[in-house]
Amino acid sequence: MPRIFTKKSQQEKRRRLRVEMTKAEVLLWLELKDRKILGERFLRQYSMKYFVVDFYCPRLKLAIEIDGPTHLPEEQIEYDSLRQSEIEKLKIQFLRFTNEHVYDDMTHVLESIRGKVMELRTRKK
Repeated sequence: MPRIFTKKSQQEKRRRLRVEMTKAEVLLWLELKDRKILGERFLRQYSMKYFVVDFYCPRLKLAIEIDGPTHLPEEQIEYDSLRQSEIEKLKIQFLRFTNEHVYDDMTHVLESIRGKVMELRTRKK
């Protein structure tokens, strides 16, 4: 069976994206790392198939994306939608926030993430 997650072919891309994280991604990463969200482990710039998501919780199959200005053009919105659909076929749940959500209302972003974590934990039982 071909490898789906953390493919070697995506390794350099993941490394580059970790070095070049946006300010919003860095701010959220500071809140996610070290199991700060209900003890769950999140990874940053995680690849699945030939896509890379900003953050991923493997145990709960939860991907989190932060959308900045590069996600606004119509073509990019269509691509993001297709990409999300392909990833969801792997039974992975998505949460999406904009840079502005992270900058202006981090409390709500974190509450949304905690809520989704609790929901997914309940489903796993």
